[in-house]
Amino acid sequence: MKFNPQTAAFIFPGQGSQAVGMGKELAAQFPTAKQIFDEADSILGFSLSKIMWDGPAEELNETINTQPALYVHSIAVWMTYTLHPYPKPATVAGHSLGELSALTASGALSFSNGLRLVRVRGELMKRAGELNPGGMAAILGVDIPTLDKVCAEASTTDEFVQVANDNCPGQVVISGHKPALERAMTGAKAAGAKRALPLAVSIAAHSPLMDSIQKDWNAAVDACVIQDAEIPVVGNVHAKAIRTADELRADIKAQMQSRVRWTESVQTMSGSGIQAYVEVGSGDVLLGMIKRIDTSASRFALGSPKDFEAIA
Repeated sequence: MKFNPQTAAFIFPGQGSQAVGMGKELAAQFPTAKQIFDEADSILGFSLSKIMWDGPAEELNETINTQPALYVHSIAVWMTYTLHPYPKPATVAGHSLGELSALTASGALSFSNGLRLVRVRGELMKRAGELNPGGMAAILGVDIPTLDKVCAEASTTDEFVQVANDNCPGQVVISGHKPALERAMTGAKAAGAKRALPLAVSIAAHSPLMDSIQKDWNAAVDACVIQDAEIPVVGNVHAKAIRTADELRADIKAQMQSRVRWTESVQTMSGSGIQAYVEVGSGDVLLGMIKRIDTSASRFALGSPKDFEAIA
């Protein structure tokens, strides 16, 4: 199917899509991309690009580095795309951290302000993991209503677990206190889950365990210059297209403790006439999810020079 930006959504990945070498070819071939990586290193005061391109993986996988790395790669790709004589996409969306990349692509957030905000997000989430250690687990083969019930039954007054990411039918991530998480994994298997896999994280993202940093995150978002979006952004919290600066602020604040409604977000985009999805940045994790949500849509990865040839 021929690529048409006017019926396409550009989508931006979140944590889990990083890989050593990300963006290296892009920077070597496109001066605009190289400029973004150089600017990021200058803003942060250390060579993030070196960690992205050469590793080690353990350093790249630290949330304080992972989040800026994914953001910088996505925006380097986006800025390279905007140099081509293509129309802008009909809509943008991002998964978790990717929502901040989507805000930058939408024109609501400058690259430099966005990068600083993403770095703060990583630092705060790391701190939350130290203050309130928790965990996350991927549950395969159980629907959301069943999993909501399982999580409610596994939670107590002091230990709770909830759905964190509704990624696609049959793939959901839960998040919370370790004991509650373990009870929910057992409960999910009893309810028919094919697999319940703990993720290698000590952070319970998109859950009330992030409450310790919520005030500081709200303050960081409020201090950041955000404008109305030129391209509609489908937000994680309500899975609706939003455009005003106030709506965008509210969504990225609430996102810290709320469910990422990715299945519903894709359904919203599909219902508004989106026929193709372009994953901007590292990997194709989101395209794999979309394959299970909107089977008729075309899917394109856009992260390396050869990907630009494919959509030309």
